[in-house]
Amino acid sequence: MENQSHTLINLSNLFRNDASKFNSAEIQLKNSLQEWIGIADSPKLKDVLQKYLVLIQKHLDNLEAFFTDEEMTDINTKNRVMEACIIECDDKIESCLDKEVRDAGLLACVQLINHVKISTYGTAAAFAKVMQMDKYASIFYEAEINEKQIDNRLSQLAEFEINIRAKSILLSDSNH
Repeated sequence: MENQSHTLINLSNLFRNDASKFNSAEIQLKNSLQEWIGIADSPKLKDVLQKYLVLIQKHLDNLEAFFTDEEMTDINTKNRVMEACIIECDDKIESCLDKEVRDAGLLACVQLINHVKISTYGTAAAFAKVMQMDKYASIFYEAEINEKQIDNRLSQLAEFEINIRAKSILLSDSNH
């Protein structure tokens, strides 16, 4: 018989399992983001990533409160989606020889991760709402809004600075 702690027999089990995976994802992202901030060249990109790091810690604190309230102790569920995104980002960063192109690649990777998190937190909020866990529906909805705000900042930065600088590398390289 399958391990009961990993059997998802109802929405509550699914919700708790997903929350555990969010926690793992946030920890993985927090660790990588600290490294990526050091790799980023653009001061504005560094600033947005630093603000994102603060939000991630807030999300982790909220998840910890959820786990305490729900008396969850087995929260070491691995998040393979985040792991794959981080590996992809690290590979992309390593492949970029130019700092402007590296910033564009880093921003794009962080935005991909951000979009995954928007979806997961939105789903968690919907699950919590239907289970009448209003406190956590609100917390997960707030996390979704935080992620959307970061997405907006990243989009603006990409459009008005990072991608323009990366494009200038293409133009100067094609002239040689």
